[in-house]
Amino acid sequence: GRQGDHVEQGTPSPAWREVLRARAVGRPSGIDRAARLCTSWVELRGGDPTVRAGLARLTTGQRAVVVATDRYCGVGRPSPAGFRLAQRAVRLAGRLGLPMITLVDTPGADPSPAAETDGVAAEIARTFAVLGACPTPTVSVCVGEGGSGGALALSYTDRLLMCEHAIFSVIAPESAAAILERDVARSPEVADLLKLSSADLKDLGLADE
Repeated sequence: GRQGDHVEQGTPSPAWREVLRARAVGRPSGIDRAARLCTSWVELRGGDPTVRAGLARLTTGQRAVVVATDRYCGVGRPSPAGFRLAQRAVRLAGRLGLPMITLVDTPGADPSPAAETDGVAAEIARTFAVLGACPTPTVSVCVGEGGSGGALALSYTDRLLMCEHAIFSVIAPESAAAILERDVARSPEVADLLKLSSADLKDLGLADE
């Protein structure tokens, strides 16, 4: 496609290299990080395999409620059911007095007509509200790609941490290029404008560490 041709013609920009690293096939997703972070996991059942939640014990011995996305499962984008599961998990953390951790890796929420019909926008808003009202400490770790409202809703926490070479942006470079330049092939250039790398977000004060 045109985007791939553009990337191959020259050296990718620093920001675009970070986008490619965050999206690289084989990079551990949220649920993979959860497997390394937790020594036990009691699954909270949900209707979206892209979003997993569990009552967990961390390698430090601390109990916590963990929500983890899996970009390799299904479309890799949380559906309304995924956000409803996240809300249940946050409420459980509040009731049990446990910290809440989200491990985020998704290009955004499911934009399909079925998701729209099922109220994905409303569920994103409710997820923001529930996380904002959580009485216990909340932490989000962006482990890969944190894209658009789907990632923002799961990262509305007391602290936002980012793995090295992770990215976080309110809009994907491709979408921004289509809007600003009317040319998706200019995504690598637009990526620099978005300040989406972990270092950029730390410098801006949006990521804590």
